[in-house]
Amino acid sequence: MACFTLPPEMFPFFKRHIDFISDHAVDPDRRRYAVTGEAERHYIDIDHYARGGQDPFAVMPRKWNDAVAKYSEDTLKAYGIVPWHIEVMHGRLVRAFMRGDVDRILRYAADIGHYIGDAHVPLHTTENYNGQLTNQHGIHAFWESRIPELSAENYDHLVGRAEYLKDPLSTAWQAVFESHQLLDSVLGIEQRLSREFPEDRRYTFEDRGRGGMRLYSREYAEAYEDAMQGMVERRMNASITAVGSFWYSAWIDAGQPDLDRFEQKDVSDSLKAVLRAEEELWKERMQGYGRDHE
Repeated sequence: MACFTLPPEMFPFFKRHIDFISDHAVDPDRRRYAVTGEAERHYIDIDHYARGGQDPFAVMPRKWNDAVAKYSEDTLKAYGIVPWHIEVMHGRLVRAFMRGDVDRILRYAADIGHYIGDAHVPLHTTENYNGQLTNQHGIHAFWESRIPELSAENYDHLVGRAEYLKDPLSTAWQAVFESHQLLDSVLGIEQRLSREFPEDRRYTFEDRGRGGMRLYSREYAEAYEDAMQGMVERRMNASITAVGSFWYSAWIDAGQPDLDRFEQKDVSDSLKAVLRAEEELWKERMQGYGRDHE
């Protein structure tokens, strides 16, 4: 959907490659299981820094070097670096546009979209990322996956136009801040509903893959979403606008190259080979993970 926020100078190029971008938007999640250092790029446990009742956003420096000087790079990586990594990916996308490197443009566009989406999820901003500290195990997938799965056809994703971002890092931090502000509602509403719904109404079993899987019921998901007053849809729409704006801003910062005149118009065979190899590695790691947990 972010493609449809772009101006006429960019839209045809991104529309041409919309399937590639959509298909590879999940690549960062796959790399979490195959690449050291990938996992911390998807979140920031900002509440870890709320020591002594301090506002974590008040004590955390926005710039990477300042944050490293205050907390150390190891600490930052231990508790997530998503806003800073979004800035890194923005810089990479700018340089790819400047070089006219279609492979990197498309790969970085897909990757940054994933990280921006993560920054818009409240549960990507807390140490209690899966409700494990409040006896709400599974709430992450419930909020992020199950609700959209059941309600996506009713969402309206026609958002406004992409806008130029003068300070991409500040925009990334603003997404994290807005997500974190919603965290109490995400957890508190589900806690209240869980007391109102007996377990046999909260869960259902559905056939998934090789067997049945226990999932939150449609009734419970609808009650949760209604109580949140459309929060999931709003965060998704904010993410769509942000992704388009980051793409647009990278193109502007690169000098607004004519995308129709790039000599290489399609993804190269070499990138396709790299992506196939990464997918095979991911499958191998996941099979090993499954065996280890049998």
